Amino acid sequence: MQIGMEPLIYGLIFIGVLVLVEGLYLVTFGKSISLNSRVNRRLDMLEKGANREQVLAQLRKEMQLHLSSQSIPLYSLLAERAKKAAIAFSPRQLMMIMAGLAGLAYVGLSVGTQAEPPLRALASVIIGVGAVFFWVNSKANKRMAMIEEQLPDAVELMVRSLRVGHPFTSAIQIVAKEVEDPLATEFGMIADECAYGRDIGEALKDMAERLDMQDLRFLAVAVTIQQQSGGNLAEVLAGLAKVIRARFRLFRRVKAITAEAQWSGKFLSGFPLVCLAGTLLRDPHYYDPVLDHEWFIPACFLVGGMLTANLIVMRILTNIKV
Repeated sequence: MQIGMEPLIYGLIFIGVLVLVEGLYLVTFGKSISLNSRVNRRLDMLEKGANREQVLAQLRKEMQLHLSSQSIPLYSLLAERAKKAAIAFSPRQLMMIMAGLAGLAYVGLSVGTQAEPPLRALASVIIGVGAVFFWVNSKANKRMAMIEEQLPDAVELMVRSLRVGHPFTSAIQIVAKEVEDPLATEFGMIADECAYGRDIGEALKDMAERLDMQDLRFLAVAVTIQQQSGGNLAEVLAGLAKVIRARFRLFRRVKAITAEAQWSGKFLSGFPLVCLAGTLLRDPHYYDPVLDHEWFIPACFLVGGMLTANLIVMRILTNIKV
């Protein structure tokens, strides 16, 4: 039994599979739904000739795409993140991609390694599922971060619209036209739903629950209370914008303070693996004398478990809620 270059091959196959997922997504759906695009997708669809009802139906279908699949075993772990990331792949397509990537990984491991078939099959499944989950999670984190950063400006734009005499529904429409995606399309859906008779407080509440964002819950509560008891909504939203900005600044400050601890945890977990790869590159037969020892495999699992536990513990310690 020899280790040789196999750990490096496993890592390269994982990276290759991850890049393949991103490439497949961009080739299939193009730049119109890219998170880096500055185009307001809803307005773009309207400009291409679709009417308001068709656009609303299409966007709602996409937003609800992953909610109905949360009862599927194992996929429920991915559905929540896919919903927040607004992934255009359907649940069935994502599962097919996982299976296809696992198959490609198995072929790559069969060519590049001498591991036993059961081990190659297990590693292929982990690579295929893990790459898709990592990709979806990164998309979700990026999209949610963009929405959190856009929200204070959007609320302040509503305040200015209300102070010049626009009704709140018109303020929502102005936000949907003036800000960039992804928040523009979200508010555009609310504007369209209200135009067809839905209560605006209920629409805001549903969006807040779907995105699981506390600041949007504050906005929904403020609007609902104003609808029921009256009051100066512009002043309420102005105060809310200040609170959201203060929370955002505090979050960034906490993130900066805990950055050292987070990277320390990653470094302490990754450095042994880097040392292992360097040792194997320099001397592929370094571990040959102990490979057949009865405690070698259990010790590998123990070390892997301790490194994983280190990442989890450091993440818990630095995950400060703001």
